[in-house]
Amino acid sequence: MEKLRVVHYVNQFFAGIGGEEKADTKPMIMENMPPISQNLNKLLGEEAEVVATIVCGDSYFNENLETAKKEVLDMVKGFSPDLFIAGPAFNAGRYGVAAGTITKEVKDTLNIPALTAMYIENPGADMFKKDLYIISTADSAAGMRSALPALAKFSLKLAKGENIGSPKEEGYIERGVRVNYFSDVRGSKRAVEMLMKKIKGEDFETEYPMPDFDRVDPNPAIKDLSKAKIALVTSGGIVPKTNPDRIESSSASKYGKYDIAEFEFLTKDSHETAHGGYDPTYANNNPNRVLPVDVLRDLEKEGVIGQLHRYFYTTVGNGTSVGNSKQFAAEFSKELLADGVDAVILTST
Repeated sequence: MEKLRVVHYVNQFFAGIGGEEKADTKPMIMENMPPISQNLNKLLGEEAEVVATIVCGDSYFNENLETAKKEVLDMVKGFSPDLFIAGPAFNAGRYGVAAGTITKEVKDTLNIPALTAMYIENPGADMFKKDLYIISTADSAAGMRSALPALAKFSLKLAKGENIGSPKEEGYIERGVRVNYFSDVRGSKRAVEMLMKKIKGEDFETEYPMPDFDRVDPNPAIKDLSKAKIALVTSGGIVPKTNPDRIESSSASKYGKYDIAEFEFLTKDSHETAHGGYDPTYANNNPNRVLPVDVLRDLEKEGVIGQLHRYFYTTVGNGTSVGNSKQFAAEFSKELLADGVDAVILTST
């Protein structure tokens, strides 16, 4: 029996090329298979073989999306694969977005089984879970020992066209796809049994899980704006010219804090946007369109507000994970409170 031909996609880190300093690596075919691909090859056993590992830097892929997608797809085509596997990406946001993007492209264009793996809060998971099977992993590479076998096992099942069970049975991220099945127990009886368990405080499993959304109670309205210190925060990526802290254009892993005490307004010579998810032309020509320093200075002079806080906080919302966003806010909110800020204006794009 001929083995299934598998192409494996990884980023610069898992290819062993380097970390963030090599994130601009252009797509390339690895001459020597990296350890992660070797391990995947062993786990696939006698039924499949990794015939190539393709690597691309996270920054290069996300900042040159259409170009990188075509380059990688052309490389994949050259090996005539029966199966495509990307990752695992764990909670690496840019890697997750890249893995999801190229996996969908391979699936749709080459019409072959294709899948990836990542942490449930990776932005790539939310973007592509309806289009792809994404094996759920831990949030870091410490979970590799369980992630890679699960990925290999499920990929073989998918490639052989076997019946795919529920997310709980198979270990993939819930896709929001409902599949009909026949039960020996009628629905009304199952519903009453679940209700009785709930009343008794016993464990039960709903057949229709609902999404869990955070709900935040709003603070009371400010009584006197004329005495309030107002701060600006943005997910629109406005940064000083040259982006000194190198905030990523998507799937940000950091935020910036910058002084605007000496600025009456922002200009294209002083500030720009690092955001990769919208046309930057208008923001770069007039950064006040995203971070309204000019308007807040007018309100400050008119006495409508008491004071504009001297620092603004900024990051990029494009594909940035919920986990990172919460972490950023938890950190700089403490600073805002310590600086006596009464309210924040949060702008996006």
